[in-house]
Amino acid sequence: MNRRKPVLKDFLKYVSLNILGQMAYSCYTLADTFFVSSSLGANGLTALNLAFPVFCLLNGTGLMIGMGGGTRYSIAKSRGENERADHIFTNAVYMAACFAVLYVLSGVFLSGKLVRMLGADDTVFSMTNTYLKVMLFFAPAFLTNNLLQCFVRNDGKPSLSMAAMISGSLSNVILDYIFIFPLRMGIFGAILATGLAPVISIAVLSPCLISKRNGFHFMKSVSDAKKVRNIMSSGIPPLVTEVSSGIVMFLFNFIILRLAGNIGVAAFGVVTVISLVVIAIYTGLSQGIQPIISQNYGKGNAADVKTILKYAMRTVFLLSCVIYAAIFFGASPIASVFNSEGNETLQTFAITGMKLYFLACPFIGFNIVTATYFSSTGRPRPSQIISFLRGLFVLVPMAFLLSAILKMTGVWCAYPLTECIVTIIGMIFYALTEKSR
Repeated sequence: MNRRKPVLKDFLKYVSLNILGQMAYSCYTLADTFFVSSSLGANGLTALNLAFPVFCLLNGTGLMIGMGGGTRYSIAKSRGENERADHIFTNAVYMAACFAVLYVLSGVFLSGKLVRMLGADDTVFSMTNTYLKVMLFFAPAFLTNNLLQCFVRNDGKPSLSMAAMISGSLSNVILDYIFIFPLRMGIFGAILATGLAPVISIAVLSPCLISKRNGFHFMKSVSDAKKVRNIMSSGIPPLVTEVSSGIVMFLFNFIILRLAGNIGVAAFGVVTVISLVVIAIYTGLSQGIQPIISQNYGKGNAADVKTILKYAMRTVFLLSCVIYAAIFFGASPIASVFNSEGNETLQTFAITGMKLYFLACPFIGFNIVTATYFSSTGRPRPSQIISFLRGLFVLVPMAFLLSAILKMTGVWCAYPLTECIVTIIGMIFYALTEKSR
C-alpha cells in the first residue's frame, strides 16, 4: 500500500496538469470558431471546418514526434541510458525539421488544390485557402511546440508544460479578438492569432532550454534510421487520434454536403469544435499517464503500471458522465453560441448532432487510454491497431452505411458506434496480452 501512494500522487499531478493544459490548448479552436462565426457567419464557419482536417494532421504529426520520442526518452532515462536519451531527442528534432519543410512547401505550392480536395466551393474557397496557407506557413512553430512540450513533460516538468500551453492558448484568444474585431482582419486574423500561439508557448519554454535545466540535449550526430522508426512506432497512436478527428471531419463534411449542404457542414462544425475539446480532455489524461507509465515500465514496476491504468479507467468513467450530462442538457445554448445568425436549421442539426454524437464519450476515453498504455509499455502494435480501427477501418464503412440508411441521424450515430466496437476489440487485446505474460 505504501508503494501506491507516490503512484497516486504522481497520477493526480501529471493528469490534472495535462488535462488543464489540453483544455486550454483546445481554446485555439473555440476562439477561432466563436469569433469567426460572429464576424463571418455560416460561410466563415464552413471555411474553418473545411480547413481543419489539415490542422489535425499537422498537430498529429507534432504529437507523433513529441509523444513517440518522449516515450522512448522516458524509458531510456529511467534505465540510466542518458546518451541514448539525447540521441532520441536529436532524432526527434531532425524529424520535426523535415516535416516542417514538407508542410511549408505544401502551403506555398499546393494550398489551392488542397482546398478543392477538402470540398470548398466558390463561396468559401478564398477564406478556406487563406486559412490553410497561413496555417502551413506556421508549421515549424506548431511542430516545435509539440516536440518541446512532450519532452519537457517527460523530463519531470509537467507544470512548465502546462504553463506553456495555457500561455499560448490565452494569447490566441486575446489576439483572435484584436485581429478579427478592432483590426477587422477576418479569417486571416483568426489563423494569424492561432499561428502566433505556439510561438508564445515556445517562448515560455525557452528559459528552461537556454539555461540547460533539462535532461535532454541536442547532439551533433547524423540521423539514426532505427531510432526514427522507434519514435514513429510509439508515436503513431497520438498521430492517428488527431488524424482521425481530421478524417471524421473530411468524411462527414463530404457526406453532409450531399445530405444537407453548407448549413449541415456548419452545424457539424459546432459538433466538431465541442468534440475537439472533449478529445483534448481525454488526450490530457493519456499524456498525463504516459510519462509515469513509461518510467515505471522502464524500472520494471509492473504492479504500479497496472495501478496507474486502473486509476486512468476510473477517471475516464467519471469524466464521461460529467461531459455527456453537460452536453445533453446544454446542447441548445451551446449551439446558440456558434449560431450568430439564428439559423433554425443549423440550430436543429447541431442540437440533435451533439446529443447523438457524444454518446461516444466513454468509448473515446477508453480507446485513447488503452492505446497510450500499450505504446507506453513497449507494445506499439496493438496500440496502432486500435488507433487505425477507430480512425479509418471501422469508421469509414460505418459512416457510409449508416448515412445511407438513416441520413443525418446515421451520420451522428456512426462515430459512437465505431468507438464502441473498437472498445470491445481493445478489451480483447488487453485480455490476450495479460494472459500471455
